Amino acid sequence: MKLWGGRFEQPADRDFELFSASFDFDRRLAQADVRGSRVHAEGLHRAGVLDDGEAASLAWAFDQLEAEFAEPPEAQPDVEDVHTYVFERLASMAGAAARKLQTGRSRNEQVALDLKLFLRDAHAALQQALGSLVAALAGFADEHAAVLIPGYTHMQRAQPISLGHHALAYAEMLLRDASRLSDASRRLDACPLGSGALAGSPWPMDREAAARALGFSAITENSLDATSDRDFAIETVFALSLMAVHLSRFAEDWILYASSEFGWLIPGDAFSTGSSLMPQKKNPDALELIRGKSARQIGHLTQMLVLLKGLPLAYNRDLQEDKESLFDALDTGLACLRIAQGVVATTRVDAARAAAAAADPALLATDLADLLVANGVPFHDAHGTVGAIITAAQQEGRDFRSFSAEELVRFTPALTTAAVATLTPEASVARRDLPGGTAVNQVRRQAQRVSERAAAMLR
Repeated sequence: MKLWGGRFEQPADRDFELFSASFDFDRRLAQADVRGSRVHAEGLHRAGVLDDGEAASLAWAFDQLEAEFAEPPEAQPDVEDVHTYVFERLASMAGAAARKLQTGRSRNEQVALDLKLFLRDAHAALQQALGSLVAALAGFADEHAAVLIPGYTHMQRAQPISLGHHALAYAEMLLRDASRLSDASRRLDACPLGSGALAGSPWPMDREAAARALGFSAITENSLDATSDRDFAIETVFALSLMAVHLSRFAEDWILYASSEFGWLIPGDAFSTGSSLMPQKKNPDALELIRGKSARQIGHLTQMLVLLKGLPLAYNRDLQEDKESLFDALDTGLACLRIAQGVVATTRVDAARAAAAAADPALLATDLADLLVANGVPFHDAHGTVGAIITAAQQEGRDFRSFSAEELVRFTPALTTAAVATLTPEASVARRDLPGGTAVNQVRRQAQRVSERAAAMLR
């Protein structure tokens, strides 16, 4: 049954029908379509289009369909789209009353409304998954706040840091991702019901009442924009794409740190695989897949942006192509968050391997320069002096802290062996005791703050 076939004398080409059908993917919107249709029917009842009996009949049918669509209906090749399917199910239950339901309403506004309702639920699920991962990272950070590792810039060893501090850096990225999703949620919080195909409804519908009934805080202000707007979907996919990039960076670091060359992390068996040929292998496939899926998410964002860029107002059928990218971006983002949380929860730490790496004396070069600054040497001069000391030590295969007083004085009279001997990775980390720094007590404070924010997301 077609919702639009009144002016056509010939049936559509079969290949074209299959080409244009969307029910195999937009069937996920079935429950949202029922929710929107229920509120539209209530508006038609108030407007006098539906009598009491018809309204009651439809209300009963909506109750049945909401339960039926707790899971999306099965794909069916002869159904054009979700709106047609819901109409056919309503007609089988409510009879002639269902044939009045499209009064003053277009599929154009239906799909905009359905997507917003669907996304609102999806955002809630994503925030829960983000909260769980952030909580896991906060727990990991607190447990391993005193484990020291080399920090890197340019993939070169730089300064000693807390492993917990490193984990919290990714928690901060994910908290920003959660904030972006919340921000996108605010902009999808406007109800398009009552926009018609493009010009609005001619019937005396109470749009504000419909918005309240559907849980929206506002109505859309322009019917042309409302039926063709997909900004809210693109913003969601953008937030998911940037989140995927953050997860990819996290995965890259943990893959490196789990390698034999680093050996600081030991991935759990539950999120690792082996080799079909090499029995000794334990591969971090979960992390590799998270890293790989970032490309998929970026592709979805590009597709959605290009889809929208040349469309004239108002609705165009091109917009049907938004859903597969949107749905897959949501599914992929949610899966990556859940798998990442499992990885964090099951990964163990080899503190001895980490400590051995953090013991590299070159990591203390900045602290050595700070000693000189404390003795009145301008930092630029201290930088040059320490560079010479580190170069000499490396050429001789020595720890600069083993230099004698006579050796040190060749570089500067401002250093003593006693002062140099105080330089350790633990002391270096402890000195970074400002908010946001890598000192162990600061890391534990940060972990507590992040844990509290995660708990708020999970409520």
